[in-house]
Amino acid sequence: MDIALTLLAVIVTWRLLCLRCQRARIALLGRHLADLQLERHMETLTQGYTRAIHEKEESRQLQVLETFAQAENSVAAQMRALADSMQKEDAQATRMGVLPFCVPYIERLLPASTRDFRELLRIHAAGLRRVVDNEDRLNPKDRAYHLSAELYLFQHSCHWFCKSRAVADARLALRHQVKHQKALESVSAATRAAYLTWLRGGDLR
Repeated sequence: MDIALTLLAVIVTWRLLCLRCQRARIALLGRHLADLQLERHMETLTQGYTRAIHEKEESRQLQVLETFAQAENSVAAQMRALADSMQKEDAQATRMGVLPFCVPYIERLLPASTRDFRELLRIHAAGLRRVVDNEDRLNPKDRAYHLSAELYLFQHSCHWFCKSRAVADARLALRHQVKHQKALESVSAATRAAYLTWLRGGDLR
């Protein structure tokens, strides 16, 4: 009986600490997103790309895709602004655990099992700008496909930072019917290489 009560107490304490850490992270990211319209632009683009894909005629698909140029440039600029803004935060406050589940204060307990969210945001900002500028000279449909993947992976990273890797995986699958691995495979090669280096804890310079 004592063992069961002790175990219950540990679980409750762990959960409360997780909630406290997650609320702090949500508040931190929320402060930097408050003056931006990233979420609105992302929704416009992801829904718009889906609509374009379902157009029967290719000419109509291209016509619809062309209407999103302003939103694409806006989301790329705002993602860069977010990445730049987050650089002002303390390094310890932006560390995120690579384990699937939430470990309260992992940045203090197991720093080797964490990565810097600020570096990840720089990767997303550079990757999105690369695809928006079409540096790889993709055709319009392939470009829209890669842009969607870049946005999905960025959204996954935000949920991972605020909650946990497992929660981010579940939300990506639930909201967009896309697995994390599929999103990673669908971004540009440059984004994928930088992301995997970051995940392994390698030097991005």
